[in-house]
Amino acid sequence: MTGGEVLVAIAVPPTVPAHQVHVSVDGRDISDAFAPAPEDPRRLVGLVEGLSVGKNTLQVRADGRGNGRPTATMELTNHPITGPVFSGPHQEPFLCETEAFGLGPPLDDDCSAETKVEYFYLSSATEAFEPFDPAGPRPDDLARTTTIEGDTVDSIVRRETGTINRAVYEIAFLHSPGEPAPDPWTSTPGWNGRLVYTFGGGCNAGFHQGASTGGVLNADLLEPGFAVASSSQNVFGNRCNDVTSAETAMMVKEHFIESFGAEDYTIGYGCSGGAMQVHLVAQNYPGILDGIIPLCSYADVASLIGPASDCGLLERAFAASEQPWSPEQMTAVSGFGTWDVCPEEWSAPRETFSGVGFEIGYILPQSCNPAIPEELIYDPVTNPDGVRCTLQDDWINVLGTDPGTGFAPGLLDNVGVQYGLEALNQGVISFEQFVEFNELVGGFDIDANYVAERTVADAQALELAYATGRVNSGGGGLATLPIIDLRSYTDLNPDIHDFVRSFSVRERLIEANGHADNQVIWVEEGPSVLPSRAPEAVRVMDEWLRAITADTSAASAAEKVVQNKPDEAVDTCWTPYDWKIVQPIPYEGSGVCGELYPAHADPRIAAGAPVADDIIKCALKPVEAADYVESLTEGQLDRLREVFPQGVCNYEVPGIGEQPLEDTWLDYSRSGA
Repeated sequence: MTGGEVLVAIAVPPTVPAHQVHVSVDGRDISDAFAPAPEDPRRLVGLVEGLSVGKNTLQVRADGRGNGRPTATMELTNHPITGPVFSGPHQEPFLCETEAFGLGPPLDDDCSAETKVEYFYLSSATEAFEPFDPAGPRPDDLARTTTIEGDTVDSIVRRETGTINRAVYEIAFLHSPGEPAPDPWTSTPGWNGRLVYTFGGGCNAGFHQGASTGGVLNADLLEPGFAVASSSQNVFGNRCNDVTSAETAMMVKEHFIESFGAEDYTIGYGCSGGAMQVHLVAQNYPGILDGIIPLCSYADVASLIGPASDCGLLERAFAASEQPWSPEQMTAVSGFGTWDVCPEEWSAPRETFSGVGFEIGYILPQSCNPAIPEELIYDPVTNPDGVRCTLQDDWINVLGTDPGTGFAPGLLDNVGVQYGLEALNQGVISFEQFVEFNELVGGFDIDANYVAERTVADAQALELAYATGRVNSGGGGLATLPIIDLRSYTDLNPDIHDFVRSFSVRERLIEANGHADNQVIWVEEGPSVLPSRAPEAVRVMDEWLRAITADTSAASAAEKVVQNKPDEAVDTCWTPYDWKIVQPIPYEGSGVCGELYPAHADPRIAAGAPVADDIIKCALKPVEAADYVESLTEGQLDRLREVFPQGVCNYEVPGIGEQPLEDTWLDYSRSGA
């Protein structure tokens, strides 16, 4: 609990009159804070305020004579509203951006600001939200809406903006000024009792508060009656750290519940980097989200760093090759639906950092957000102690530091990767192209400079990445909640939001749980990355979660997810003519959906890695003739042994450091478990 307050419910035994219940915190009587819940007069609900930072003792007792009167105590550990709770020491330096949200200058070094409440209305003329003046007349173009619960109300939205955990949060729901707002004891017609938590895309290191959230003024979410919440630290483009994202979502959700009442369930909703967050928050911190809708999805960041950063190495090797390369051959080596993905995403020269493709931003120390002043940014010569905006340096609370460099240890590795192996075995490229390319491909040093040697990951960092849940394992909380994976098909565009990512998650769920029956895949035609059927996915997810919530059987949580799937919660594609086709969608591309929207790969899968794509550093084996469809001469095999002196990837066994998720709800504070 955070911010000095917590919402508490007390179940009063039948033998105790409700008026005889007395509640205290550390000896301070707070009985007046409690009132009966509307649905159950023997359930008292109260907002306990004024908690000290640290441990507090809540005591509940019943007045009356005689022995055996019931008592109960609970220890409440309160954390500052500025955090942290479990993510570890705050990142420093940290630049505030409260003014970008109209909150004025920050009030302290934790980027705090006064909370602001504004109103907006949905215009029937512009179909957009416009500012609403509570003191003025109702606009002529004010839209009306009917919520999922059947209540017809004005499309007026209350938006609250404030700061929690050094992030700017936003909470929005339908509410007309002057009418009672929802609270823990009172419901209102504008809120259907459910919460959608939105997560924003991108992926960059932090060191700043962020000037955007996942977005809350979304008519598709608000008009059915959902409350919508998000924060600037739930945008991976502001900070690509799922631990901080989970912590912030937990704290914002806690504030929502204390202010407006407990929600029936929470739907996690996000595209690209937002999809990474909903997967990882659900896996590592179960209970924050009850169902997830990853749009244009990825499994995680940690296992994407390698195949994404490969683009720069592939471009460099193609440019240096003395062999002729056709676009089709380059595409085959990359694994993508089109080779154009790599030049587009690896879009800037190494010497410039403005507008770099996001893949190089994963590993380039200088790829900081413009909010970070240039004089604070790392330079190996002029500012060796400056801010390093790499993902591993952003995860330093989890990965620790390399004693040799003082930086966070690297997760990037391509030792033994046979780039273009599948293209060679399919006869798309020649042996000479294959062997020369792998001679040239090289790697990166700790500062993302090209080097001739392959890149080697830190062994301990690999173990920590798997054990702590930086890699989506398909386990943890992901095994027990519904997933609707919805995407637009962009495989043939220069865009890395490719279809294989949905199947990577599916394979991981199968490996962890024996099935992926809690995940459904929906795909529609592009070219826009953001799919148009997101509102439909929310509707079906809501139906799915309502059925799960109503299930009082003795089935396990995982069983309830599967046995309560709505009829529409099945693999589905929509044709370019908007025809709906319901059929299983396998990675191999069978059926009409597979023919319309074939899934491709990436450089690691095209080098023989499994579709799960969860091996960061492969185990090695000797070069063997049996791995190649073409009969290679002993001289050719010897040449490969020179290129791969330590051996080549053995994708038949787990990767180096790969291990089960250690636990959920891990604490990275210095005093944490």
